[in-house]
Amino acid sequence: QVQLVESGGGLVQAGGSLRLSCAASESVFSFNAMGWYRQAPGKQRELVAAISSAGSTTYADSVKGRFAISRDNAKNTVYLQMNSLKPEDTAVYYCNAQRVHWGPAVDYWGQGTQVTVSS
Repeated sequence: QVQLVESGGGLVQAGGSLRLSCAASESVFSFNAMGWYRQAPGKQRELVAAISSAGSTTYADSVKGRFAISRDNAKNTVYLQMNSLKPEDTAVYYCNAQRVHWGPAVDYWGQGTQVTVSS
């Protein structure tokens, strides 16, 4: 059973920074990609950032230049560095891992960590 555990959320003032961590129970290389999604009340869940097993990254337009995804392979951990935070970044952030073997992709999710940015 794949387990993903997020940490690092909290309350921060606009313009501040936070770093989220996602610790995986398996090697990050066992997944086609890992990433961070977020969901605010009344809003759909959206992709924030993702990193492939090869190290390629992608970001939502709204966070480009402010957020950075990275990983520590030895620790099976993916990070999301969040700088210049804005109130609209307030959401529950979820770690995601995707694996494709034979058939449809399978997604695994963490429990979520709350990020609140005050104005």
